[in-house]
Amino acid sequence: MTVHLHEKGLFSWSEWAEVLSAELHKPGRAEDGSDYFDCWVAALSGLLVSRGIADANLILDLQRSWQRAAEATPHGKPILLQNDPQR
Repeated sequence: MTVHLHEKGLFSWSEWAEVLSAELHKPGRAEDGSDYFDCWVAALSGLLVSRGIADANLILDLQRSWQRAAEATPHGKPILLQNDPQR
């Protein structure tokens, strides 16, 4: 998704690298890099919100919905957003 958005011209690769680097170097991040994916998502979300492309509350609501859907999905089955019991 990040590459696609970059290719669409929503941000330069150097801007992306700067935002991701800042996220990776925030205090409290895992020294072993185990939270790299979380940093990636936070960086992309922050970049989209700062550009007015996405709404922070909508992103958070969708993240929570996907989490609930994952927790409600039986092992081995595809995780679908409609599996969220609160939808």
